[in-house]
Amino acid sequence: MSIIEIEGLSKRYAALRGEGTLAVDRLSVQVEAGQVYGFLGPNGSGKTTTIGMLLGIITPTGGSFRLFGGSSPAELHAARQRIGATLEYPNFYPYLSCRDNLKLVSRVKGRDETDVAEALEVVGLAARQKTKFKACSLGMKQRLALAATMIGDPELIILDEPANGLDPAGQREIRGIIRELARRGKTIFLSSHVLHEVERTCTHVAIIESGRLVREGSVSEITSARTVAAVGADMDLEALRLAVAEFEGASNARAEDGRVLVHLAVGGLSELNRFLAERGIYASHLSLERQSLEDAFMEITGGANGFGEVQ
Repeated sequence: MSIIEIEGLSKRYAALRGEGTLAVDRLSVQVEAGQVYGFLGPNGSGKTTTIGMLLGIITPTGGSFRLFGGSSPAELHAARQRIGATLEYPNFYPYLSCRDNLKLVSRVKGRDETDVAEALEVVGLAARQKTKFKACSLGMKQRLALAATMIGDPELIILDEPANGLDPAGQREIRGIIRELARRGKTIFLSSHVLHEVERTCTHVAIIESGRLVREGSVSEITSARTVAAVGADMDLEALRLAVAEFEGASNARAEDGRVLVHLAVGGLSELNRFLAERGIYASHLSLERQSLEDAFMEITGGANGFGEVQ
């Protein structure tokens, strides 16, 4: 069952002069029930704008989308009652405790307070529930935001940069919470540029650039799209890199940790080894390595140049 269906969605922000800014450009993606779907892109690529349109905060200027199969205003309103969401910067009352902030969320959602204790327990804040929000660390604030999305037992959870600004320990905590929510059968749609966390958390991803979809699929499909070979030889590393780069179908050859890593679109290790031997280069190390999601992202978007920070 499709939970989110986006078809040709666009958003252009008006300007006093000229055509304005096209933030989302004819975007089409589909999220199925039970997926942990990573929505990836460089800073400014349209991720938050897309989420804003799904939540009804931002009005599209083109295209359409369905939530739980519905697209009419009444259907979308009903569908949003089945969604828990948090945007990049958690917004709570600073002088209220974690528990009291969640009680207010419950009232706004028209729920009683029975969900609050469980939500605090899931995100690891049960022992800190009386801590005022202003005294919380960034990691606690992010976990509280996740707890707020759980109020009302939503079927779809939408998260905008849930691990943004956190240290590795905090990122690991958020990853564990997301996995627990997935284990409970929730469909999760999250935007992020913390790629190593996405790779460990998500089942499927879409990569967008300048508001356009450039790649979509399962994480395994994205990371296995090209073969990554590691080559070592007893010679100058830069000279080896230049030689490997001449192999037909080779791309993105780079020196790293005393070896040359290269993407291979044509041929395999034996062909590359033969190619090098014909040029008098005898490899002391030759192996296939799994491409990371970061490698795939950098290749698909052309690297971080001009695209903001990539983590």
